[in-house]
Amino acid sequence: MTLPPKVTDRAFARLAEIGAAAQGKALRIAVEGGGCSGFQYAITLDDPADEDLLLEGAGERVVVDPVSLPFLSNAVIDFTEELIGARFVIENPNAASSCGCGTSFAM
Repeated sequence: MTLPPKVTDRAFARLAEIGAAAQGKALRIAVEGGGCSGFQYAITLDDPADEDLLLEGAGERVVVDPVSLPFLSNAVIDFTEELIGARFVIENPNAASSCGCGTSFAM
């Protein structure tokens, strides 16, 4: 059974700060082949599509396409600010291993 990913309040707050909904955009989380570990995340501001899973909070939207959804089952989409910079991060329980870059993983 595929459980939808969860989006933290911090991630929705960051989307509000950058005005994603005001621009008519949503945060798109996709999984693509490639990267140092076999798969990589693509995180962009994009227009929602009809077939996307739509996650909403604080007036903001996060979308996941149907192909990426099984790879993101029960994942947590968060926003973090560290010394190396601020970024959206994905805590994925399906990933068997991940790369130090934080955008690449293996299953």
